[in-house]
Amino acid sequence: MARTGPKKPGLRVLVWLGVIIAALTAVLAAGTAAGQASWSPKLALDLEGGTQMILAPKVEGGSDINEEQLNQAVAIIRQRVDGSGVAEAEISTQSGRNVVVSLPGTPSTATRDLIQASADMNFRPVLLNGAGAVVPEESRAPEDQLPKPTAAPANSSDINWITPEIYREFEALDCDNASAEKAERSDPTKPLVTCEPATDTSPAIKYILGPVEVKGSNIVTSSFQLQQGAQGAVTNDWAVNIQFNEEGTAKFKEVTERLNQFYVAAGGESGNDPKAQFAIVLDDQVISAPRSLAVITDGRPQITGGFTEQTAKALSDQLRFGALPISFEIQSEQQISATLGGEQLRMGLLAGLIGLLLVVVYSLFQYRALGFVTIASLVVAGVLTYLAIAILGWTENYRLSLAGVAGIIVAIGQTADSFIVYFERIRDELREGRGLVSAVENGWKRAKRTVLASKAVNLLAALVLYFVAVGNVRGFAFTLGLTAIADLIVVFMFTHPTLQLLARTRFFGEGHRFSGLDPKRLGAVPLYRGAGRVRTPEDRPANVRAKNAGAAAEAERRMTIAERRLAEKQEQLAGSSKTAAKENK
Repeated sequence: MARTGPKKPGLRVLVWLGVIIAALTAVLAAGTAAGQASWSPKLALDLEGGTQMILAPKVEGGSDINEEQLNQAVAIIRQRVDGSGVAEAEISTQSGRNVVVSLPGTPSTATRDLIQASADMNFRPVLLNGAGAVVPEESRAPEDQLPKPTAAPANSSDINWITPEIYREFEALDCDNASAEKAERSDPTKPLVTCEPATDTSPAIKYILGPVEVKGSNIVTSSFQLQQGAQGAVTNDWAVNIQFNEEGTAKFKEVTERLNQFYVAAGGESGNDPKAQFAIVLDDQVISAPRSLAVITDGRPQITGGFTEQTAKALSDQLRFGALPISFEIQSEQQISATLGGEQLRMGLLAGLIGLLLVVVYSLFQYRALGFVTIASLVVAGVLTYLAIAILGWTENYRLSLAGVAGIIVAIGQTADSFIVYFERIRDELREGRGLVSAVENGWKRAKRTVLASKAVNLLAALVLYFVAVGNVRGFAFTLGLTAIADLIVVFMFTHPTLQLLARTRFFGEGHRFSGLDPKRLGAVPLYRGAGRVRTPEDRPANVRAKNAGAAAEAERRMTIAERRLAEKQEQLAGSSKTAAKENK
């Protein structure tokens, strides 16, 4: 049997697939070497266990919390947890009063602070700042040098807000050894003495802040991204974007007009007037204090300056989820064991191996040597899925639950189904008498439409299930969608190119009886049968004739009335022609 056609397209695609797998492996290896990733996927709460925190919500003013406020608290805490990248968390109410948050593994300090962060977020202008340490007694200002207000404050940036009592409080504040006890919430109409905690890159700073000018409830959303330069090019510096509502836009414009005057008067970038700064305060603690470099008229300020991706994301999350009218205290915190444990994981994996074994046995029995292509394709799909889950666990904190394992097991059958559709299309082409090279190409044209339609349905179902469901069901939907994408990659970049190459080998191309593509076993009849004979419809195998007869019957059933009448006239004309021919004889 002749083997013609292009020889390299299949090989080139396989090389590209190898490059993709190598790149994913290199990314995961780099993360593991840096101590940030792991070769094994992260496990969810039901398989690994984690930390359970019981939160006691408190409403402003000390009033009792009602059911609506508690439900709002649960919804926003879930937003906060999901926004911080923690997957498969469980959040519920307890006794109609407390909120129980169960997180897989050990949550970071940032995640813990984000969960219990108060909703008292606001923007205050900076009046004075200094080092976070307490000022020694001998260095404190004498009584006659203490600031004394000369008039009533004209605005929130007026230094007349700084009284001797406020200044003494500022000097005595020790941000490096802040008290663990939480003070009462500050008065938004009065100045505030507070700290900005130390970070890995900057020491603690203490501030005297003016009254609140913009509330956190005026924030619509926030995000973080790489900063763009003056020419529009993306830099390596991270920035945090804020979007205010209409009220916040008007107020923030007024504030930046005033602060920008201090910025310009101090000499711009070379100056250092603290009154050009505004502090973002969460739970009476400064989380950021940027300078106002320009007047913001559109309500979309951008905060820049020394952010890493992690610190930019943390600030963005605090801004986005900070507007909650309830504060929280952690009443208790304890480590909890896995709700299902390793035995259930082992049983789930065993079920997956049994399903995989059944697919392998069926493939080898039905397709003989061609079944090894199915096995190899499943292995490649498994490698891609495993690498994707491990990398997502590192970058997005995705955790694999037992429901996610079930999604992968279900995907084994769906993945094998794609290969079966393709192989049957090739066999149909061989039954029509085509060579294997031609059968592979024609069968692929017919099969890929079916495969794409099938995977589109799977992806749509996974997306709907992911966004509609909550909890572990989302894990099932996520892995189902992920494996569907992996299946498409494997079918297009491994299965089809592999068959393109195998079609040009002697074993498959000449239809060895163990290849699974033997034309004789499939009942194929060649178009030219020798001795001047060509194949007639009656010479085709019975299954092919039945298929064609069924197609003809279906086509006749779908005819319109006009088409049926036209067909009857044509039959009558054909019958009249045959009668006339007989009479002439």
